[in-house]
Amino acid sequence: MEQSRGKRLLTLFFSMLYISAFTFGGGFVIVTFMKRKFVDELHWIDEREMLDMTALAQSSPGAIAVNAAILVGWKVGGFAGMAAAVLGTVIPPVVILSVISLFYNLFAENRYVALVLKGMSCGVAAVILDVSISLGKNVLKAGQWAHYAVMAAAFVATFFFRVNVVWIILAAAAVGVVLALYSRKGGEQA
Repeated sequence: MEQSRGKRLLTLFFSMLYISAFTFGGGFVIVTFMKRKFVDELHWIDEREMLDMTALAQSSPGAIAVNAAILVGWKVGGFAGMAAAVLGTVIPPVVILSVISLFYNLFAENRYVALVLKGMSCGVAAVILDVSISLGKNVLKAGQWAHYAVMAAAFVATFFFRVNVVWIILAAAAVGVVLALYSRKGGEQA
């Protein structure tokens, strides 16, 4: 049993190390690859849990990739899993940024590096669209009008009115609390 736990922790660490090392574009991109690895491939987490973890990771202070690693690691292996996931997540950026900082002037003025970064931004946009559609489909499958309303309101607020994402997250959290209290009260009366 303990060896199985050790193997699971190693798998978690090396999975996060790989995902973090080869993923560019921020937290949502990493969350996409975490979903593919831990939900689709390893089946350690179900899709609903991953959606909840993504929402929680985004609404918590700090980097979404580290927050998501904390949540996934805790779910998979408790404190040791959390430590393994976070270490695997932070080692690649620390190493990469350390190397880049040594040669910053060369990178900043290099035309080819600038072109590569522009190309990568297009790929990042595609990956973020993919995760949005993938996770959004699950919300739509739930078929609750409140979820539709929150998604539509969040889109309109950001796209048309440029409302700060913090306000949108707080409003969505408030709606979620109200709905949870309402459904709990309805369940108690039944």
